[in-house]
Amino acid sequence: QAHAKVWHLYNDHFRPTQKGKVSIALSSHWIKPQRMMEKNIKECQKSLDFVLGWFAKPVFIDGDYPESMRSNLSSLLPEFSEAEKKYIKGTADFFSLSFGATLSFQLLDSHMKFQQLESISLRQLLYWISSEYNNPQIFIVENSWFVSGSTKRDDAKYIYYLKKFIMETLKAIRYDGVNVFGYTVWSLLDGFEWHRGYSIRRGLFYVDFQSYDKKLMPKSSVLFYQKLIEKNGFPPLPENQPIEGIFPCGFAWGVVDNYIQVDTTPAQFLDSNVYVWDVHQTKKLIKVDGVFTSRRKRHCVDFAAIRLQISLLQEMHVTHFHFSLKWSLILPLGNLSLINHTLVHYYQCFASELLRVNITPVVALWQPMAENQELPASLAKYGAWENPETIQAFVEYAKFCFTSLGDHVKFWITMNEPSVKNLTYTAGHNLLKAHAKAWRLYDKEFRRSQKGKISIALQADWVEPACPFSRNDQEVADRILEFDIGWLAEPIFGNGDYPQVMRAWLHQRNSVDLYNFHLPYFSEDEKKLIQGSFDFFALSHYTTTLVGWEKEDALKYDHYLEVQMINDITWLHSPNRAAVVPWGLRKLLRWVKSKYGNVPVYVMANGIDDDQNMVHDKLRVYYIQNYINEALKAYTLDNVNLQGYFVYSFNDKTAPKYGLYSYVANQYKSKPSMKHYREIIDSNGFPGPETPELLCPEEIASCSECHFFRTRKSLLAFMSFIFVAFIVTIFFITYYSKRVERRYK
Repeated sequence: QAHAKVWHLYNDHFRPTQKGKVSIALSSHWIKPQRMMEKNIKECQKSLDFVLGWFAKPVFIDGDYPESMRSNLSSLLPEFSEAEKKYIKGTADFFSLSFGATLSFQLLDSHMKFQQLESISLRQLLYWISSEYNNPQIFIVENSWFVSGSTKRDDAKYIYYLKKFIMETLKAIRYDGVNVFGYTVWSLLDGFEWHRGYSIRRGLFYVDFQSYDKKLMPKSSVLFYQKLIEKNGFPPLPENQPIEGIFPCGFAWGVVDNYIQVDTTPAQFLDSNVYVWDVHQTKKLIKVDGVFTSRRKRHCVDFAAIRLQISLLQEMHVTHFHFSLKWSLILPLGNLSLINHTLVHYYQCFASELLRVNITPVVALWQPMAENQELPASLAKYGAWENPETIQAFVEYAKFCFTSLGDHVKFWITMNEPSVKNLTYTAGHNLLKAHAKAWRLYDKEFRRSQKGKISIALQADWVEPACPFSRNDQEVADRILEFDIGWLAEPIFGNGDYPQVMRAWLHQRNSVDLYNFHLPYFSEDEKKLIQGSFDFFALSHYTTTLVGWEKEDALKYDHYLEVQMINDITWLHSPNRAAVVPWGLRKLLRWVKSKYGNVPVYVMANGIDDDQNMVHDKLRVYYIQNYINEALKAYTLDNVNLQGYFVYSFNDKTAPKYGLYSYVANQYKSKPSMKHYREIIDSNGFPGPETPELLCPEEIASCSECHFFRTRKSLLAFMSFIFVAFIVTIFFITYYSKRVERRYK
C-alpha cells in the first residue's frame, strides 16, 4: 500500500513535469522441478509465488495475492478491499528485477523451495516473468553472484558468472521475445556481506579491508564489463566465423578405434571333421567318428568380424583408419618366448583387407589403458615404465611388429596418448628413450624396404588463461602447456631436453617444499638419440581448459603447479562435462607451429561424448563441423602444415558414447554425425562458390593381387623361371620336330 501511494503521488503530481517513471524492485530466485511431473511443477510455481508473486501479482495483475498463497496461508494473509485492489493494481511503469544480488542458494529459506531444485538460470526467470505478468518492460536493477573472499583482482570466476547472466539476458530478448530494456551489475565495490562478513566478494573494484585507506583497485571484471558495454553485447568476432575452403590433395581423412574388435573364432570351413545331417529325427548335424578331411590353411576371409568392420569403414568414405595393437596379448610374457600367432595373423589380415579397399592402416604399437597400462603382466609387475628394462622390451616388441606387419602398415605410432597425468618423471624419461630407440630402429632397418613413416602421438588439449587481461594467468597457461605437452614434445621435436620452464619451476618448488620432484637429465648421447626422432607431429585434441593463478575452488586447485582450473559456464558442454571449444584446436595448431616449426601435423583423435538417447546426434554434428572448420583455418589462414584429421571414435561398442556408429543388440547403426562427416570428406572440406577447383593427380588404385605378388617376390621369380623354361622347351621341341620332318621328306 505504501508503494502504491508513492506511485500515485508521483503519477498525479510529478510525472507531468518530470516525465519520469517509477516501479518497485523485487528480488527473485529460479526453481526447477526435481522430476518433470505435474505435482513438482506446481510446487515450483508455488515457490515463485511465495517469493516473487507475493508482491508482483498485486502490482502487475489484479491487486491481490497469488492463489497458492491464499490456499496455503488462509487467515494469516491479510485481505485487500476491492478499492485497495484497484489502487494497487498497475502501480509500476516497468518490472524492476533483482536476481542473485541478495538471494542465493544459501540465503533462500529452504521452506520456500518446496523440495524443488534452485537454479541460477536468469533466462528462464525472465521468460516466466514475461509470461506470468503480461510481457512487461523489465529492467534488471541488480544482478551478480559472488566469489571467495580470498580472490583478489583476477576474478575470473566472477567474469564468467557475469558473462553467463548477460548472455542469458540477450537470449531472452532475441529468442524468447522478453522485453528487457536495461541491466545493472551488483556491485560497484567489495563490501560487508551481512551474515557472511568479508568471506565473499561481489565488487567490480577490489577493496583491501586490511589496509588503512581501503584503496579501490579495478578487477579484471571491470575490464570485461567495460569492453562488453563498448560492444553493446557479444557481436560475432571475425576470427570465430566459419570459412569456406578445402584441404590439400592427399589429405588424410580418418577415424579412430583404440582397439579393434578382435574375434579369432575359427571359421566352420577350418573344421576337418565330417558330419551327417539327420534330416528325419533330430534335424541336427551328427559328427562321424574317425573320418576327417584334409585341413586347409587359414585365410583372411575366415575372420567374419573383419569383413563387417571393413564394410562400415567403406560406408564412411574414410581414407585412413587408426587403431592400437595390444602388446599384452601379442607377447604375453613381454618377450619373444611366447607369441600369439593367431592374433598377429588377425592383425595382418585386418591391415591387408584395409589396403584392399584403399584405406591406409595407421597402427599404434602401444596405448596406455587402465589395467596394467596395457603392458605385459611381467613388465607391469616389475615397475612398468619405471623399470629401464621396459625400454629394451618395447624395442624388441616394436621390431617384431615391424617385421610381422610392416608389409601392410606404412604409418606407425610408437606410443598413442601417453597420459602425463599418470606418468612419473622417471617413467616419462624411460618412455621417451623407448620411443626414440624404436624410431631409430625403424629408420635404420625397415624404412628403406618398407617405405613407411613413424612418430609418437601426444594428447594435447588447449589451455587458455581464465582472465584474458591477466599477465599472471597467461604465465600459468604457458606453464601448463609445457607440463602437459612440452614435457614429451620438446625432447623429440625441440632441443632434445625437457622444457626450461619445467626445470626452473621444479627447481623453485624443490627449494620450498619438503618433498623432491626430480626431473632426470639426459646424457648428450641420449639427447642426440631422442632429438629428431619423428616424421610428423601427431596429436589428440578433445577440449580446452581455463586456468588462473588465484585460488578460488580448493577442489580444482593444483598446489603442485599453483594453478586454479576454471569453468566457463557459458560454454557448451557434453554429458560428461567436456567443454566444446572449437577455436582451441586452431590455437593449439598455431602453438605447435610456433614452437616446432613447419612440421607435418596430424590431428589423430578429436571427438566428444553424447547422450545415447539423443536421436539426432546434434552435439557431435556441431562438434565435428566446427572443429574441422577451425582446422581448415589453421591450414588456410595460419599456414599450419596440416596433413590429416581423425574423428574419435569408430563405434560405441569399443568407445561407448563416442562412436559414429551406435551398437545395440549386436547391430551397428550409423548416426547422423557419421553421415555429416562423410559429406565433409566427400567435399574435402567446406567448398564455396568462390573456392578454386583443386585438381589432384589420379591416385593409382591398389589391388590385392598386386599386393599378393609384391609380398612374395621369391615366388614370383620362381614362377617366372618356370614359365620361361617352359616356353624355351616348347620352342626347341617344335624346332627339332620340324627338322626331323624335313629329313624324312
